[in-house]
Amino acid sequence: MYWDDAVIFGLVTVGLMIAFMAGWIGFVVRDHHRKKKH
Repeated sequence: MYWDDAVIFGLVTVGLMIAFMAGWIGFVVRDHHRKKKH
């Protein structure tokens, strides 16, 4: 049971990290393009 919980916790942590990084990169790219247009 402990192993399954650890695996699930790890997958969730990695998923959140990837989602956070993707959102941050998307925000920076969009902001950069907006500045370029201006």
